[in-house]
Amino acid sequence: MTMELAVDIMRNLLQTGLILAIPILGTATVVGLLVSFIQSITSLQEQTLTFVPKLICVSLAIVFSANFILKTLSEFCISMINMIPTMAM
Repeated sequence: MTMELAVDIMRNLLQTGLILAIPILGTATVVGLLVSFIQSITSLQEQTLTFVPKLICVSLAIVFSANFILKTLSEFCISMINMIPTMAM
């Protein structure tokens, strides 16, 4: 395995991980900002108030993006398996 191939594999791994995490992390960030905005408007400073909406929205994001996540992950795994013969050189 050459250094260029190892760097390319690592780049693909990090890129795929980032793409898979964006729907979940983006949802949590947006919901957290909305809840904190509502808390600042209403002067409600309850710390546990952000947990339930984030939990519900992140769970829904996982359910709705599961097809995309599984498809992307399986394509990545197939490409890595197909690269095994080139790694032995």
